[in-house]
Amino acid sequence: MYAIILGLILGADPDNWQSSEQPYLKNITQLTSSFVRAGEGYFSPDANNIIFQAEEKESGNPFYQIFSMNLTSKKIMRVSPGLGKTTCSYFSPDGGKIIFASSHLDPKAKEYYGEEYKLRDEEKKAGKRRTYKWDFDPAMDIFEANPDGSSLKRLTDSPGYDAEASYSPDGKSIVFCSNRSGPENLELYIMDSDGKNVRKLTNAPGCYNGGPFFSPDGKRVIFRTDRKKKDHLQIHVIDVDGKNDRTLAENLSWVQWCPYWYSDSRHIVFAAADHSTMMRPNYDLYWMDVDSGKQQRISFAPGADILPVFTKDGKKIMWTSTRDGRSPAQLYIADFFPPKTP
Repeated sequence: MYAIILGLILGADPDNWQSSEQPYLKNITQLTSSFVRAGEGYFSPDANNIIFQAEEKESGNPFYQIFSMNLTSKKIMRVSPGLGKTTCSYFSPDGGKIIFASSHLDPKAKEYYGEEYKLRDEEKKAGKRRTYKWDFDPAMDIFEANPDGSSLKRLTDSPGYDAEASYSPDGKSIVFCSNRSGPENLELYIMDSDGKNVRKLTNAPGCYNGGPFFSPDGKRVIFRTDRKKKDHLQIHVIDVDGKNDRTLAENLSWVQWCPYWYSDSRHIVFAAADHSTMMRPNYDLYWMDVDSGKQQRISFAPGADILPVFTKDGKKIMWTSTRDGRSPAQLYIADFFPPKTP
């Protein structure tokens, strides 16, 4: 099975990449363009709206804030406070609430703005491109709000990083990443949707476990972890009771991350790239059968394709992409047609 998987991943890029995507991605449309950068979008349950993170132009804040967009009117509104850093927004299953992580309560939040702009200026002058690195800001906490950002309520208040949260299908629970047990122990936890009754899900101290999502049937959680090789994320699945934690198609020469469930609770989509050479890795989207581990590549653009998600019915897919490899990351949407095999 491993040989089959490896062959699928390492296949050469086709000359006509658009035609290679056509069997799986049709009517590809760019959703965002008015931001410095935008990404990590999620659909509302009725698929009429999306929520996502983006950097506003000329806002004085170089970090992401959370925005919503109506997919019919294309009206966009900021739903986070506008201060500090935010990430990982998500709709509740009934659409009545949103959650996201934010550092806006940090008294030093604005002090980091100047540091970030200075780094960008230095990189621009030197002609360098920074390697992406997430800082796991200890001021990050998880907040709940109405879809318009009103009635903001803090759900976590533990020392350290709390973020990367998403709801269970019944809306009663939230799974998230936290280092509350120690700065190097980024583990998964599940709490009630009101922030109470926190219980640990993973047990892999000294590494990162994050980006979790409940399966549509509520039985399993998919996530990413670097427990086998530092910063080389691999995809794991675990039962909601903490049992049967296992890796899927492990390949430590690659980074495989940002998995998201398809509607059948059997398949996932994720992003992967080869990090075994000196060439800059390019991320593409892959389809995987969780039970067999078999994979199929579904995006072939020259730029990076990452952070894919589906509508509840699985008919549409949205992801973050640079598409041409030169433009800033923005959100794209397409009609999705699952590979027939594997």
